[in-house]
Amino acid sequence: MSKKTGTTFKPIWLIISFIVLIGIMLIPAGNGLPVMGKAALAILAFAVILWVTEAVSYPVSATLIMGLIILFLGFSPVQNLTESLGNPKVGGEVISGSDLFGTSNALKLAFSGFSSSAVALVAAALFLATAMQVTNLHKRLALWVLLLVGNKTKNIVIGAILVAIILAFFVPSATARAGAVVPILLGMVAAFGVSKDSKLAALLIITAVQAVSIWNIGIKTAAAQNIVAVNFINGQLGHDVSWGEWFLYAAPWSIIMSILLYFIMLKVVPPEQTEIEGGKQLVKKQLDELGPVKASEWRLIAISLFLLIMWSTEKLIHPIDSSSITVIALSFMLLPKVGIMSWKEAESRIPWGTIIVFGVGISLGTVLLQTNAAQWLSDKTFGFIGLEGMPIIATIAIISLFNILIHLGFASATSLASALIPVFISLTSTINLGDQSIGFVLIQQFVISFGFLLPVSSPQGMLAYGTETFTVKDFLKVGIPITVIGYLLVVLFSMTYWKWIGLL
Repeated sequence: MSKKTGTTFKPIWLIISFIVLIGIMLIPAGNGLPVMGKAALAILAFAVILWVTEAVSYPVSATLIMGLIILFLGFSPVQNLTESLGNPKVGGEVISGSDLFGTSNALKLAFSGFSSSAVALVAAALFLATAMQVTNLHKRLALWVLLLVGNKTKNIVIGAILVAIILAFFVPSATARAGAVVPILLGMVAAFGVSKDSKLAALLIITAVQAVSIWNIGIKTAAAQNIVAVNFINGQLGHDVSWGEWFLYAAPWSIIMSILLYFIMLKVVPPEQTEIEGGKQLVKKQLDELGPVKASEWRLIAISLFLLIMWSTEKLIHPIDSSSITVIALSFMLLPKVGIMSWKEAESRIPWGTIIVFGVGISLGTVLLQTNAAQWLSDKTFGFIGLEGMPIIATIAIISLFNILIHLGFASATSLASALIPVFISLTSTINLGDQSIGFVLIQQFVISFGFLLPVSSPQGMLAYGTETFTVKDFLKVGIPITVIGYLLVVLFSMTYWKWIGLL
């Protein structure tokens, strides 16, 4: 990573990714794998290498992936895929047999992700997170909670967890949530002469970031990767998982994990002191510096509460989907005079590259599904394990373990979801899960969001690691018990709670 330019470039890995891409294309297509499917798998392999190694930045990798979809699929024969690809036409005639798919049709596939309502939701959510940063409302909320819990170290740990929970409802960005609470905790540590490499500093910062990751799972709108999964589930399995349904399924898991996190943190990283003298006064001082609640903050509070009510009552008292209601709220946030921020204020803070990566990730997943590549990969990868005929609990246990291990190589859960969710959807067909398909895929999405083991496994983890308050070893010592307990809880929930409420 270049500190001067903020760009990423690792030429060796970029060259290797192209070698792998070309190598796969030169291998004869196997039985049941069309040429277009092989091209899709080659592009997937190329993408995974770029994502895992960060050979180039994520937005740059996204544009490369789009270009490859256009070229490799555009010059592939359609074979028997016209039905799944919507009967593409060249010169007004449906193409079939050995006709080439055509770059114009491939271009539509490359951009298909951007026509998804999921992209609209993620883009609007980024604006909402930006509004929090413009007004400092997320910081004020964090300070209010920390003021409430007081000076005792144990209570501040509880406060860090509570802040992560509260902000997860209103700030749809894990990085923004971590960015709100981590500086406050660092300020409390520094103000009283406690060293940055103390156990107290490590305890507070790791607690905050692990709690943020836990609640990525509990709330649908808390993380972009959740929207990826919901988009594919809706498109391929025909069920749009509402905000309320997701909360019913996942929040109990996150609540239990938050309680366990408190005990794990104090056991694994015991602090040197039981109290931060004057901590409450420091938090109060920071609140005073923010001044009284501004009119723009009150408006943002009103909009956030409105969104929360509308999200949670979707399908219960109104038919408006999460994406639509969030875009409507965004329009009010940007209105002159009565809104929260101007377009100019928002424009400079929005990570536009995230939207590009998100849209291309959905496009790649769509390509994998529509070219039968995901189905072929599922058959070949999981077929030899003999999952067919196994109890659903055993299948969940095995695939979840695979999911956790593969996450070690990914810095982006959104990219991981784009690569794996289409394969998991195809797996449900391979092993004939039937009515349990939606539940199986949703549970695997929960596991995709784990990222507890290494700081590099999530943006919020890297943000916290940048504070230099803990080592990778410290993070791992905490991450192992959290991951093991989280995994066992997923298996237990699959045997009990999720069966009782009809998810499985």
